Amino acid sequence: MADTAQPESGFRTAKGEWRPPHAPKFVPLFCWPLQPMAALKWLFGGGYLWPWDLFFMATATITWLWLQPPLARCVEFNWGWILQIYVINLSLLWVVAGGLHLVFYTFKVQGMQNKYYPHWTQVNDRNFLFHNQLYDNIFWSSVSGCSFWTAYEVVYFWAAANHHVPYVSWTEHPVYCTAWLLLIPIWREFHFYWIHRAIHWKPLYKYVHYLHHKNVQPAPWSGLSMHPVEHLLYFSRLLIHFVVPSHPIHFLFQSQDAGAGPANSHLGFEGPVFDGKLPAGSYFHYLHHRYFECNYGDLALPFDRIFGTFRDGLSDVVGAAQERQS
Repeated sequence: MADTAQPESGFRTAKGEWRPPHAPKFVPLFCWPLQPMAALKWLFGGGYLWPWDLFFMATATITWLWLQPPLARCVEFNWGWILQIYVINLSLLWVVAGGLHLVFYTFKVQGMQNKYYPHWTQVNDRNFLFHNQLYDNIFWSSVSGCSFWTAYEVVYFWAAANHHVPYVSWTEHPVYCTAWLLLIPIWREFHFYWIHRAIHWKPLYKYVHYLHHKNVQPAPWSGLSMHPVEHLLYFSRLLIHFVVPSHPIHFLFQSQDAGAGPANSHLGFEGPVFDGKLPAGSYFHYLHHRYFECNYGDLALPFDRIFGTFRDGLSDVVGAAQERQS
């Protein structure tokens, strides 16, 4: 499809790599000096939850109300309800990751506009299963990733059905339930940073995390393409619901965000996309795939800045601007 989008606002380097015009910035929630008005605007003006957290809150609610097997069926392990959960997860993964890939990499609705890396997914590359980056990513995401995702859910719903996990009702504790739902993204970033730092420890990187980093140019299916050991560690963020009182919607929100959410952060394009209508992509995380030892977390918590692992790409932007002017 021809590229009919607006001209790029960033820069292309001599190697064809696209850089945004501004370096990534941490959100104003934990800045010093404090910026209360900016923080409130980010929290309630659309920056915090829009659009992906709201999307997964919606899918979690729909799943719990109409798609999830009733807890009464989960008292005992049974392949029927286990496979039902797996199919739900696999379907969501294919809708999100497959949909983004279809739009940006198959139909190429934006062409190369705002695409960080100047090439498409790798083919005829022996670093990947089937010598194909897309097929490799789909395999690890669907077979290993979706299986571990489902396994955590199966254990949780079995435990919930047998009253082994703390449960809280929305009707009885609406304020607590709402507050916990809004705090889950902060917990997500906290957990992700420390698990990510851990798997960059040389032995774990060599035998585990290397598989994910084969994707120097990430694409939607790269997000969940990991080694099984990394899947085990990555989805461990869900264990908090085994100790913190939660409703199944809390668990499903975090579970579905963990499973399908990485497709957006690995999009490979700078947002907003669709002529500015949808925030998407993550240049911050792209820099991690590009340079490895930086940007382990996200911009919600300033851990990378505190521990000296933040790379903002500013030198790349300046260099690209100078190339453009020369």
